[in-house]
Amino acid sequence: MKLRNVIKNIELRGDPQISDIEVSGVAYDSRKVKSEELFVAIKGEETDGNCYVGQAIDLGAKAVLSENQKPLGFKIPWIQVDQDRRALAQAADNFYSHPTLDLRLIGITGTNGKTSTSYLIESILKEAGMRVGLLGTVGHRGPEWEASAVRTTPESSDLQRFFRNFVEMKCSDVVVEVSSHALMMERVYACRFRTAVFMNLTPDHLDYHNSMHHYFNAKRRLFFDTGYGPPDLSIINLDDPWGKSLSMTVPGLHTTFSLSEEADFQVLEYHLGWTGTRVNLKIPDGELEVTTCLVGRFNLSNLLAAVAVASSLGLDRRALKKGIEKCRLIPGRFERINCGQEFHVIVDYAHTPDALENVLKTARQLQPRKLLILFGCGGDRDQSKRSLMGSIAEKWSDFVMVTSDNPRSENPLEIILEIQKGFHSNNHNVHLDRLQAIRHIIKRARKKDVVILAGKGHESEQQVAGQFRYFDDRQAARMVLQEMGYGDSANVQ
Repeated sequence: MKLRNVIKNIELRGDPQISDIEVSGVAYDSRKVKSEELFVAIKGEETDGNCYVGQAIDLGAKAVLSENQKPLGFKIPWIQVDQDRRALAQAADNFYSHPTLDLRLIGITGTNGKTSTSYLIESILKEAGMRVGLLGTVGHRGPEWEASAVRTTPESSDLQRFFRNFVEMKCSDVVVEVSSHALMMERVYACRFRTAVFMNLTPDHLDYHNSMHHYFNAKRRLFFDTGYGPPDLSIINLDDPWGKSLSMTVPGLHTTFSLSEEADFQVLEYHLGWTGTRVNLKIPDGELEVTTCLVGRFNLSNLLAAVAVASSLGLDRRALKKGIEKCRLIPGRFERINCGQEFHVIVDYAHTPDALENVLKTARQLQPRKLLILFGCGGDRDQSKRSLMGSIAEKWSDFVMVTSDNPRSENPLEIILEIQKGFHSNNHNVHLDRLQAIRHIIKRARKKDVVILAGKGHESEQQVAGQFRYFDDRQAARMVLQEMGYGDSANVQ
């Protein structure tokens, strides 16, 4: 594609005097530049792409786009812009021929529930006969294609490439989990969202956003303008005070869902069990009774959001019911580890105070003999939530095991000391080694107890001293249960 077309509609500084050259792609990682690509030198939190322009040229970059001025004596086209990340998104959108205009893009944002909601929507749309793409925390996938996820929402140029691939796969719809970081870093700029969903807002990422107001302002960007104007429809959770505020200011059409407020989509009645939940929903054209394998009152909000999205697309009741029923358990979301033991072992991604409390409340509703919880907190992240999570764990459980999560560059013991500030009793234990901690808490369990391993969920890596090593809570739990004589490698679930 001609360079002038790649940078079309991008606000430039000065006159770059661009010759009529061809570029083969748009790159932001100097290590991965391919021959004749445009290299966009973005300034990150830890590194500055401008420091690696030489490396990009050595690998074949044909032009450079940057917020910095053109260096003296620079030989290839240098394009100066005001906002490098936004320019990257626009350039990628141009290069891939505006793929989101050919898709129904469904964006889901919120602190908790994005993944479960996206899985439900995907299942319903598939049941309706649609070809669907999904980009989220657990992974990215489309028809006959699947890839692991490095981050919840990919960088903008990767995102646009995925969208173009989905168009070529003849997908009609793509479900995207949209993180607050992605919104602040313009990763979803130049994306045309048809539907945007607001789930909730609870304390998380405050090391990055500094305050809940800043965090909310990041989330609300999805509902106002990502380069193509606001979405056609906003779907908002009225149970969340931030959602209620958003509903009063959001532009264009919006619909609402709630467990307790008067809303367009509501839960009339539900019956909770270990194997799933039976729910009677109020929807705009009547009532809908469905059964889902998802467990917990908090999952009812996810269900309502998914039904609201599907209903807005005009899908019939059969597709709604069958799609919900066919949606299997989401990896690492209240996932049961069953090796035939007489107690329950649950792995859950809960890593925020609100998510942890939701999981523990759900477990309490299932009336265990005793409730045992294992968790830790990530390093180099919001420190304010650590003691709060300790307090919540102590309040709702009979025994707490505090261990290491992803300490990253922090001292894991110091993280644990922060968590312990939330305790008011001695009904807890500490073990730095996560495997040994899991072994200890599972072996402590008795008949009809519930053991919850919280924090990592689907993740299969642990970051210690800045290094990655393989670790999966689910696999660790199965190994311990087998050590105890339950099941074997052939029949564990």
